[in-house]
Amino acid sequence: VQLQAFGGGLVQAGGSLRLSCSASARIYSSHIMGWFRRAPGKEREFVAAIRWSTASTTYGDSVKGRFTISKDSAMNTVYLQMNSLKPEDTATYYCAKANSLSTREGDYNVWGQGTQVTVSS
Repeated sequence: VQLQAFGGGLVQAGGSLRLSCSASARIYSSHIMGWFRRAPGKEREFVAAIRWSTASTTYGDSVKGRFTISKDSAMNTVYLQMNSLKPEDTATYYCAKANSLSTREGDYNVWGQGTQVTVSS
């Protein structure tokens, strides 16, 4: 399966963006879809993940209450709704697939190409 993320852009602080990640093949119920981000000069950081079978979710501490991960099973697409954006949310955002629920990037075995999000102050 290949993943393609899109929807990034430039937004002012306090604004919103919705990222999408489409899979080229079916995402199975056993799979986990996640979002990570990498800011310039920093390591890749876990943002959110969703269990495909139950839609249960988990979030990184820095985005809790502001970001929401969701899915469209019929479209094999996962979304990341980002509200109340802050300049520190500026990063390249990546979607990824894992076989078990995890916040560790090493547990994700398929990655999309990334989409840039820039939040201006």
